[in-house]
Amino acid sequence: MAGVNLSSMILAADPPASPQRKPSWIRARLPGGAKYHDLRRLIEDHNLHTVCEEARCPNMGECWADGVATIMILGDVCTRSCGFCHVKTGRPPTLDLDEPARVAETIRIMDLRHVVITSVNRDELPDGGASVWADTILRTHAACPDTSVEVLIPDFCGKWGALQVIIDASPEVLGHNMETVRRLYRVVRPQAKYDRSIELLRRSKEAGLVTKTGIMAGIGETDDEVLELMDDVIAGSGCDILTVGQYLQPTRNHLPVERWVDPERFEFFREEGLRRGFKVVESGPMVRSSYHADKQASQIVKPGTRRLNLDAARP
Repeated sequence: MAGVNLSSMILAADPPASPQRKPSWIRARLPGGAKYHDLRRLIEDHNLHTVCEEARCPNMGECWADGVATIMILGDVCTRSCGFCHVKTGRPPTLDLDEPARVAETIRIMDLRHVVITSVNRDELPDGGASVWADTILRTHAACPDTSVEVLIPDFCGKWGALQVIIDASPEVLGHNMETVRRLYRVVRPQAKYDRSIELLRRSKEAGLVTKTGIMAGIGETDDEVLELMDDVIAGSGCDILTVGQYLQPTRNHLPVERWVDPERFEFFREEGLRRGFKVVESGPMVRSSYHADKQASQIVKPGTRRLNLDAARP
C-alpha cells in the first residue's frame, strides 16, 4: 500500500479550525466537588505528585471528581526536555525511597479497581529509577490485592536490565507512549528513539504482559504517518492497547498545535487501529494515556483476579 493515501480515500478531510482557537469539541470540565477536594487533600497529605496536575491534563476535573488520579513517582522534575510536555525539566534534587509506601497507602485509601502510575525520566540514576518502580508496584499489590496496576514507564535509555526489574514486579498493564510519528521524534522527543520505544513494548509483550502505548495527533503529523506508526507498533511489538488524543499546547514555549483533529477523524483512527490488530483502541479529542484506563484494562484483565484475559479482548 506504499504511496496510497488511505486517509483521504476513506474519510474526506474537513478544513481544520484555526490552531489559535480551540474548536467546539475541545471542552474540559472545571475541577470541583466533594470527591475532587477529598482527593486533593489525600494527595497533599501523602506528599505525592500527579501527572494530572504537572502535565495540565484537561481531564483532571472529570477524573478527580470521580476520585481517580494518575500518580507520578520519582519526583516532579524530569531530566528530559520534550517539546510537548509541561512537567518541569532539570536535575532532580533527591530520590525519595519512602515514596513507594506512601503511594501504596494512598491507592489503598482511594479504593480503586484499577490504578495508573507514571513517572518522570530519571536518566541520572544508574537504573533510571527502576528499583523504585518495582518497589511501588509490589507494595501496591500487597496493600491492594484486588487493584490492577497499570504503569506508564520511560524508556530507561534502552537499559533492558532496568526494564526487566519492572517486568519482574508483574504490573497488570505496562504502558510506554510512542507520543508521535517517526519523522517528528527529533523535535517532539529529542532524547528518545522511535525504534527503542517499539523494542521496549516488544520485550514487555514477549514477557507476557499486557502492553499499551499512546500517541498525540495535531502536532505536525499526517494521517498516513499515524497509520504507519500503527503498523510499525503492531509488527514490531504486538502491542495490545492504543490511545490517540489531541495535542494541546501547554504554554507558548511549547510546540504549537498544527491542526485540530475532528472527532470523525479520531473515530477513523480507532477503526484503523482495531483493523490493524490492536485489541483495544481509545481515540478521541480529549483522550490521554490514563483516560478511561480502567475500562480499557477490563477488556483484557479480569476484575479482582489480576489474571490476564486476552482471549476475551476484541480481536
